[in-house]
Amino acid sequence: MNNKKIVIGLSGGVDSSVAAYLLKQKGYDVHALYMINWHDTQGVIEGNCPSDDDVLIAGLIARKLKIPFHVVDFSKEYRKKVVDYMFDEYQKGRTPNPDVLCNREIKFDVFMKKALEYGADLVATGHYCRKDTIVKNGQKIYRLLAGKDPKKDQSYFLCQLSQKQLEKAVFPIGELEKSEVRRIAEEKQLASAKKKDSQGICFVGKVDLPVFLQQKLKPKTGDIVKIDKNFQQYSDKDKNTDDFEKLSTPYKYKPENGTKIAEHRGAYYYTIGQRKGLGIGGMKEPPYVIATDVNKNIVYIGEGKMHPGLFRKALFIKKEEIHYIREDLKDIFDENLDCLVQIRYRQIPEKAVVRITQKGMFIIFEEKQRGITPGQFAAIYIQDELIASGVID
Repeated sequence: MNNKKIVIGLSGGVDSSVAAYLLKQKGYDVHALYMINWHDTQGVIEGNCPSDDDVLIAGLIARKLKIPFHVVDFSKEYRKKVVDYMFDEYQKGRTPNPDVLCNREIKFDVFMKKALEYGADLVATGHYCRKDTIVKNGQKIYRLLAGKDPKKDQSYFLCQLSQKQLEKAVFPIGELEKSEVRRIAEEKQLASAKKKDSQGICFVGKVDLPVFLQQKLKPKTGDIVKIDKNFQQYSDKDKNTDDFEKLSTPYKYKPENGTKIAEHRGAYYYTIGQRKGLGIGGMKEPPYVIATDVNKNIVYIGEGKMHPGLFRKALFIKKEEIHYIREDLKDIFDENLDCLVQIRYRQIPEKAVVRITQKGMFIIFEEKQRGITPGQFAAIYIQDELIASGVID
């Protein structure tokens, strides 16, 4: 039997429920904490926000597993560390990833500290990822690996974790596929067995983004400008350049490059690659946002999901925004590094070359990528190990 005390974040969902069960089976002294991180309902779509039902389900699971259950309220910390950051990023015309921030700032910081106050030796979550430990020069190093289920791998969401945070972390379901997790939950008659996976913003739920953002970002009418597919963004010389800086810089459209076809309520409500919510009809193919200019309050759109304006060959990460999970591997970036890079959740990591200069990190993809979005995170892998990440500029 394992007498180590382990605190798990029990959300009322099937993943954390099965994770708690597996830990109990291994003989850990398991304690459960349910986090309340959000109370407001502005912009939250009815039926999709965390509710009292989640607390009840988590409590039922804890009772069935015969583990202590506690409820903690981190709503002040969540607003300050995650939601305020979101508002600030959208106001700048960038699209943040609150789930990555939630893991770095809440689950593996505020929550982890609270768990340690409860006397925890380790802290567990229901993420689909894996961790192992190696020894290098006499020092323990923790490796963050992709989950075994490629359709559910959530290592991307943990791309900002540090060695200190990984030291205490345990991921009980990382070796399992989702179907197996569901099967265990049903077999053990856990109350969450049939519960749907959560959607939307971490701990907030599925939202009507413009309404949610209106808490701080007020509507501001501006132009929607359509850019023709045949518009030449770059000259032939620019297309064939080896200049990483030029390749990674988003094209700056001007109103005269296209035609005004509609109006919007605020450029900061839109993100690159967005299709829904534009309110534009009469086109042969659906319109997509290809760029925004929050300073001039203009949204640029293109017709069709293959519009050239949606694709880029490279991206840039400022030096101060580079984060190393494996600090011991910094030296491998001294020369061009062949690796895999993921720029959004549920995207298959793509082949790329990483080059670091005095300015920062340049990532040049083997194939052009659709919808590279400032404010999102780029996660860098070597095979299935996540070694570094950064905010896309």
